[in-house]
Amino acid sequence: MTIHSTDPFAVPDKDKSPVRRFRGRLAAPVTLWTTPGPAGLTVSSILVADGDPGRVLGLIDEESDFWDAVAESRRFAVTPLTPADRQLADRFAGLMPAPGGLFATGEWQQTAYGPIPAHAGTWLGCRLDSDRPCGWALLTESIIESVQVGGAAAPLAHFRGRYAELH
Repeated sequence: MTIHSTDPFAVPDKDKSPVRRFRGRLAAPVTLWTTPGPAGLTVSSILVADGDPGRVLGLIDEESDFWDAVAESRRFAVTPLTPADRQLADRFAGLMPAPGGLFATGEWQQTAYGPIPAHAGTWLGCRLDSDRPCGWALLTESIIESVQVGGAAAPLAHFRGRYAELH
């Protein structure tokens, strides 16, 4: 077995569109979206908008098990991940094996919006409002119905195809 220092499946820069290369130069938060079912997906294409009500916009792969489950339940939880959650992020992104299923390891707290990692102090409960095709994904717009804000843990970020820590 060979351990790679880079993603062996990554598309080389020269083969990426200019838009994708530009997007890769923007740091993005790494979040976990989960829904009753349960199903989940690592999402870094996310925008949270304050307002009355607050909203979450996200780009979701319409071929994912998560999308199938959230399209049915119409609700989901969003949990920001920390540097300690790298393996969790990889598992839900499909980059790491998940024997027994995505939720088979770790401790989970059940919520009306889907399971969240038991250690998560900060998360949102959302209701899907609309979706439409947008580039390679579905642009989803959701209403924030519940907000839990815990301690200010350092976020896990995604930058140039790798995880980065902000201090």
